[in-house]
Amino acid sequence: MYSVVILTLNEEARLPSCLESVRDCDDVVVLDSGSTDATATIARAAGARVHVNAFQNFAQQRNHAHEHISFRHPWVFHLDADETLSPELHQECRSWSPDAEYDGAWVAPKMMWRGQWIPRSTDFPAWQARFVQPNRFRFVQSGHGQRESVEMKMTYLQHNYLHDLSAGGVDAWLEKHRRYARAEAEAHHQTPSPNWTSLFASDPLERRRTLKALSYMLPARPVFRFIYQYILKQGFRDGSAGWEYCRLIARYEGFAQRELRRLKTAHGS
Repeated sequence: MYSVVILTLNEEARLPSCLESVRDCDDVVVLDSGSTDATATIARAAGARVHVNAFQNFAQQRNHAHEHISFRHPWVFHLDADETLSPELHQECRSWSPDAEYDGAWVAPKMMWRGQWIPRSTDFPAWQARFVQPNRFRFVQSGHGQRESVEMKMTYLQHNYLHDLSAGGVDAWLEKHRRYARAEAEAHHQTPSPNWTSLFASDPLERRRTLKALSYMLPARPVFRFIYQYILKQGFRDGSAGWEYCRLIARYEGFAQRELRRLKTAHGS
């Protein structure tokens, strides 16, 4: 078996689906950031333990779980409230050897928009470090999200979890991505220029991260992102959901571009 930790903040609408997807797990923990709605009540009613810690960033919050929560099992799956575990992934995690030599495993989410999987519009598989040994694993903040610390020994899981990108609607998505754009711009502004040779690395994850860093150098970045995602990556094959999502991603790139200009002006660079 394995444990599950779910990060929450005012997630009373989305948390029930997440909890339902892990109902067969015997150790579910909700790490809340100080909700003022019924999040904690819903979690406890479903049998989850609830811990509270002020949110600074995703890496800090996930590391807090490792450092301050006693899990029943040696492996832990990290979820957010708008994510659900697939039955196939649950079985894969259940059969995972507790003596595995790895610190953690990458898992590819299936990104959903209005109930439809949009793989081409979201660069599937976009690997995330989510299944880890908490006594050994450490996250580091990267832009608005997190990734594994460089010394972690990683492997891959075969199956997927589902991430509902449209949970909360378009307005909530835009507001969240305005915050993400600020974090991404600040991280990029403080990071040395990427190495072009990493575009040809054997590791597809390294290539993807390098391409993302280099893309900040493009003029008219929102337009290029739409062309890349909708045409070159064939997001048009995801139908109306792909059309709507690719347009939103272009808007997000506009948010990030404006934040970068603001930072450069403020720092005189």
